Amino acid sequence: MRQVMAAAIVAIAACTTPAVAGASPAQPVPPVSDAARAAGLVDVRTVVPDALVDLRYATPDNFVGEQLYPSDARCLVHESMAAGLATAADALRPDVLVFWDCYRPHAVQVRMYEAVSDPGWVARPGRYARSHEAGLSVDVTLARDGEPLDMGTGFDEFVPRANAYAIEGVSTAEQQNRARLRDAMKLGGLTVYSGEWWHFDGPNAYGDHPILDVPVN
Repeated sequence: MRQVMAAAIVAIAACTTPAVAGASPAQPVPPVSDAARAAGLVDVRTVVPDALVDLRYATPDNFVGEQLYPSDARCLVHESMAAGLATAADALRPDVLVFWDCYRPHAVQVRMYEAVSDPGWVARPGRYARSHEAGLSVDVTLARDGEPLDMGTGFDEFVPRANAYAIEGVSTAEQQNRARLRDAMKLGGLTVYSGEWWHFDGPNAYGDHPILDVPVN
């Protein structure tokens, strides 16, 4: 997970909403690469057809301040996450899930640690893939009628009120929006990371998994 000291980043404004991509019958989701398929990764839009994909690391709008994924990056998740994400999405409709980050290549994690070399804030890349590197964690928010719901902070805004259960500085409506997201994800077997309201882990997200060399596009 990407915990970054607030002093080391430029906070991302909650109102920032780059273009997002979804799926429709007129725009079928293309097959994933052979490497992704072999690793058990699937495009999240085949699991949650109305998902909005807004991968912030495919833009410079992130704490590193540079584009870390190609512009045509896809939200890939491990197939073991599929049923849980579908369950969560069903519970949340008519609101829809917006995906900010999914599978993250090891090289990107290395670059993040180069930018902020403090293991207390950025996970040190290791011999094994865990969490995002294994495709077993997602960073998500909610949208209604195409507009993001107010959650109290933006993505990668590492301040105390970004904690999942924060109360101080977080309005009642924002707390309710977070709770609704948490409850739906819990129905799907996904667990919120207490330090970030947007980060959810699938089962065995922090076990030792092979480091994947899989492109995100």
